[in-house]
Parts: sequence; structure tokens; C-alpha cells
Amino acid sequence: MSEDMKQAALDYHEFPRPGKISVELSTAAESQRDLSLAYSPGVAEPVREIAKDPENAYRYTAKGNLVAVISNGSAILGLGDLGPLASKPVMEGKSLLFKRFAGLDSIDIEVDAESPQAFIDTVARIADTFGGINLEDIKAPECFEIERTLIERCNIPVFHDDQHGTAIVTAAGMINALEIAGKKLEEASIVCLGAGAAAHACMKLLVNMGAKVENIYMIDRTGVIHSGRDNLTPEKAAFASETDKRTLDDAIEGADVFVGLSGPNLLSGDQLAKMAANPVVFACANPDPEIRPELAHETRDDVIMATGRSDFPNQVNNVLGFPFIFRGAMDVRSTAINEEMKAAAVRALAELAKEPVTQEVLDAYGLDSLEFGRDYIIPKATDSRLLGAVSTAVAQAAIDTGVARLPLPDNYPLS
Repeated sequence: MSEDMKQAALDYHEFPRPGKISVELSTAAESQRDLSLAYSPGVAEPVREIAKDPENAYRYTAKGNLVAVISNGSAILGLGDLGPLASKPVMEGKSLLFKRFAGLDSIDIEVDAESPQAFIDTVARIADTFGGINLEDIKAPECFEIERTLIERCNIPVFHDDQHGTAIVTAAGMINALEIAGKKLEEASIVCLGAGAAAHACMKLLVNMGAKVENIYMIDRTGVIHSGRDNLTPEKAAFASETDKRTLDDAIEGADVFVGLSGPNLLSGDQLAKMAANPVVFACANPDPEIRPELAHETRDDVIMATGRSDFPNQVNNVLGFPFIFRGAMDVRSTAINEEMKAAAVRALAELAKEPVTQEVLDAYGLDSLEFGRDYIIPKATDSRLLGAVSTAVAQAAIDTGVARLPLPDNYPLS
């Protein structure tokens, strides 16, 4: 980042007042009567109603539209374990996105916990305050235990976006990219460079959508994860291949798909050249991808390329998913975000990319035209149709799978 951009980022967070979010009143608080209703003595009435039936909290408080964005700061962006307080700008940013894109109120919470269990206990004890919990920037493998346990202990949606948000957007783009390449997900040979939270979730969701686990080669710092290795975590063991391939150079030979969730410049032009015809490359390391798009296109004129960056086509951007997933889940008062709801979000995103692009999107990106194809396999973040498409699909999947406690609201589909 240039010095000008660094200073602009600092100024953005400091002015006109520090931070990116605030709390606003949602009802009248001007007269003596307003205050007597808002607090004593009037507030006693909803207290009594909630004590009779906890579900009344959704009727008389902001719970049903309130998401907590919670982190321990152990894996902040690509910066590593810098602690909970340092994660606060990121968590505030996530809260901003919830409000901007889905109209959900959101508050950030940074937890200084000495162990995964302490973090779990802290979050579980405050969970009743919220309608949903978005976990963020928690390192692997602790994140798996934390999310799994909190899902069991909480009766509201709990969602680790670094895992599932990335996976949902990746899967949607992957399905479309393979269609353009004339290939099928269930037949594709997939190389995944990286074995952390996002990589595990991406591969697991692709398998749920039809990919074959025996066609996936996952690579960590040691090399290809294969069945002959010992001391694998349960998450890595699920993708241990029966293979004699040991390196990225081995695995990439003839591969249809490369998914990078690792670090910069780890896929060379020579390795890309070894891939099958019409290779699909998702180089998602941020800010610097595993291979630069310029090098990828110079090496292969048939490559279909996606990155995590907004300045290249086909951005794998979590904001395409999490605001609308929570919106749909919370609007039907779902107790969880299950695999069927994630799959519904994948299909909704993939289908929306095939729809004619609206003028609002063209204007936002300064484009004259844009249509489904190699440079447009994933919807743009400014597409207002995301709210209706993804939220409706997720809400309906929650109803269909029995985790919703309310029917689809009358105002659906949202716009």
C-alpha cells in the first residue's frame, strides 16, 4: 500500500470521529412520557413478558436484528496473532458491512481469553443478547473446536465467516467457472494450497456440492496431505489422499482447479502451465495472490482466474455472503446455519451471476457492459439483488430443514 493510501486509511478510521460504527436511537426519547416508557416505570412491562416467555425478547427488544462480531484476534487478516484489541478495526468493519448491505445492527466484541475454552464460555454466556453470532479472525485449529462447541451450546446462528463465508463464495464461483470451462465439479481434479480454516471449509463445501474427496489434493507447509503422514489434525486427515504425490509441483500436473488460501507468489507460471486445458485458478491470498493475474494470463490464455482483490475481475469477497446469510437466517428465527442453508447460498450466488447485470452495477464499477463469462463468474458486491436472492434462498432452506421457528416474512423477497 502506498504511503498516501496508508494515511488515507488511518484518516478514514479517525475522522470525523474515531471508529466506523455508532449506536442510534430507534424510538422517541423526547418527552417525559417517552422516558417513562423507555425506562422506569414502563420498562418493567416488557421485562415481565420476557420472564414469562423468553421468545418475547424478539418482540420487545432489538435482539432479532442484532449480530455480534466476535474475535480473539488470533488470526487478524493476514497479519497473524496481534491480540484482541488490534482486531477491533476489523470487527468494526464487519459490523459496518452487516449494516450497509443487510440492514442488520451489529456490535463488535473482542475477547481476551487465555484458552479456547475460556473464549467459548465467554461467548456462550453473552449469546442470549444477540440474534446471531459471527466469529471472525480466530486461528486454526482452535477455530474448529470453538465454532463446533458454540453451535452446540447456543440456540442462535453461529457462523465462522473466515471458514464458511469464503467457502460459499468460492463454491459459487467455482461452479460457474467449471461450467464455462466445460467441466463438471464431480469430475474435477482440485489442488488446494493451504490447509487452514478457510481451506478446510472450502474443500468440505465443494465436496457437499458434488466434488469427490479422492480428487482433492490439499497441501500444507509439509507438502501434500497423504494417508502415510502421521500427526494430522482431524480436519487435515479428512483430506488425506492415497497418493505418491508429495509436492505442489507433483499435484498440479494435469489439475483442473487450483485454489490458493496460503500466501503470495506460491504458484509459478511453470506450474500453471502444467494444468489441464481451461484451468480454473482461485488465488485468494490477500493482498498478494498466489499468482498475479498478469502472469497467469501471460502464461495461459485459457485460464479462468479469480482473486481476493477488488482491482481484478472475479473477486472472492465474503461480503457477497455473510450479510445476506444472517439476514435470511434471522428473519425466520433459525436456530443454526446448516449445510443446506450454505448450499442454498452457493446456488443463489451462482445463478445471480448469470442474470443480466443491472445499470447500478455498471455505474458502480465504471463499466459499459458486463455479462456472464470468464471475467464475470461471481456477482459484484454492489448488486442490490444479492439481498433478495441470497436471503430468500437461505431462509427457505432453514424452513425446509426444520431449523426455522418462523415462516417466511410477508416482505420477502427483500429488495
